[in-house]
Amino acid sequence: MITVKCFARYRALLGFEEARVASVPTLADLLADSRFAALPKDALLAVNMSFADRSAPLRDGDEVALMPPVSGG
Repeated sequence: MITVKCFARYRALLGFEEARVASVPTLADLLADSRFAALPKDALLAVNMSFADRSAPLRDGDEVALMPPVSGG
């Protein structure tokens, strides 16, 4: 299983704070699940507390974080 955590406005957008999903080969495969259909393409993604792109491999027990992009000055 993979743990997916949503942060900030993504909690309301996706309807959950944390979910467990079946293991899949890559982050892109995980995000193809219908539960993540509303996730914007510019979302920040992390696997095990390191920023990752959609091609990042996943393994059983990994933690994925979904975060809105940030800006500031």
